[in-house]
Amino acid sequence: MAKSIRLSEEAYDRLAAHKREDETFSDVVLRLAGERSLLELAGILSDDEADALREAVEERRDRRAAEID
Repeated sequence: MAKSIRLSEEAYDRLAAHKREDETFSDVVLRLAGERSLLELAGILSDDEADALREAVEERRDRRAAEID
C-alpha cells in the first residue's frame, strides 16, 4: 500500500539529487534510510588514507594513555 508524504521544496530537491536514473523515490528513501553494513564501507579509503587514519588513531590512543598515567 502506498503512502503519501508532504515534503518542502528543499527536501524534495535534496531527495531528487540523490535519485539514480533507475530508481523510484521509494527506492531512494530505502537506500538512504537503510542500515548500512560495515562491508559497504570496505574499500572507500585508499591505502594511504587508511594508513593515515590508522596512525592518527594510534597517536590519539598513545596521548590518552599518557594522560591517564
